[in-house]
Amino acid sequence: MIPDLITLLLWVGGLLIVASAVGYVLQRRLSPEGQNEGVENLVARIRAWWVMAILIAVAFLAGRTGVVILFALCSFAALREFVTLTNARRADHWTLAISFFVVIPLQYWLVWAGEYGIYSIYIPVYAFLLGPIISALRGETDNFLIRVAEIQWGLMIAVFAVSHVPALLTLEIPGYEGRGVLLIAFLIVVVQMSDVLQYVWGKLLGRRKIAPRLSPGKTVEGFFGGVLSATAIGLMLYWITPFTPLQAGLMAFTIAIMGFCGGLVMSAIKRDRGVKDWGHTIEGHGGFIDRLDSVVFSAPIFFHLTRYWWT
Repeated sequence: MIPDLITLLLWVGGLLIVASAVGYVLQRRLSPEGQNEGVENLVARIRAWWVMAILIAVAFLAGRTGVVILFALCSFAALREFVTLTNARRADHWTLAISFFVVIPLQYWLVWAGEYGIYSIYIPVYAFLLGPIISALRGETDNFLIRVAEIQWGLMIAVFAVSHVPALLTLEIPGYEGRGVLLIAFLIVVVQMSDVLQYVWGKLLGRRKIAPRLSPGKTVEGFFGGVLSATAIGLMLYWITPFTPLQAGLMAFTIAIMGFCGGLVMSAIKRDRGVKDWGHTIEGHGGFIDRLDSVVFSAPIFFHLTRYWWT
C-alpha cells in the first residue's frame, strides 16, 4: 500500500505545484496589487488546498486511527456550522450536547472498531429516536418538528454520511487487504476534481444554467465537462483500486453524479437560510460543509457499492 500511496501523494503534490505556479503568474500579471478578486480567490483556494492535502496525507500515513480522528474532527466542525443555521433553542441544548459529545465519538469509535452492524443504524435509528425524546422532555413545543428535524438532518449529513469515508478502511476485499486508505484517496480525488473541473468547464464553455435559483454558477456544459473529466480521472486511477479500468470509470461517474447532487441539495439549504457559504473557516472555500457537500452524498453510495459488489 505504501508505495502506491506515496506515488499518489507525489502526483497530487505535482498538481498543486503546477496550480501554485499558475496562480503566481496570474497574480503577478493580472492582480499585482490584489485588485482582481477572481485571481485572489484562486490563490487563496490553492493555499487552502495545500493545507488540506498535507493534513490528509499525514492522516493517511498514520493509518486507520489517524483517518478516523481526522474525519471525526471534520464532522464536529461541520455539525457546528450546520447548527448555527438552525432554529435550535435553549430547550435543545442537551440534545445538541449529546450530539456533539456522545453521538460523534461513539459513531467514529464504532467505525474504527469495524462494527458495521451497529454504526450503519446507530444514527438513523437510535440517535433519530433519542434526540426528539430529550428535546420533548424540556417542554418547549414551538417549532418542535422543525427543530428536531434540523438536528437530525445535521447528524445525517455531517456525521453519518461523512463517517462512511473512514468506514472504507473496514472493508475486507479479497486481494486488497490493508489498502483501504487508497479507496478513500480515490473517492476524495474524484469528487474534488469533479467539483473543480465543473467550475473550470463552466467558466470556459458555460452558457445554460442548471439551477439558477440554487446555484447560479452551475451550468449544463460545466456539469457534463466536469463529470466526464472526473470519470476519465477515475479510470486512470484504477491502479489504486480493486476495480478494473471500466469498473473504476463507472464508480467515478457515480461519485461525480452524486457529488453534484449533494452540492445542489446543500446549496438549496443555504439559499433557504439566506447565506452564501456555510462558514469562513477555510480561506477561499467557505466552511467545512462547503468542502464536504459533494462528499456527503457520494461517500455512502460509494461505500455500499464497494461493499456489496467487491467484498
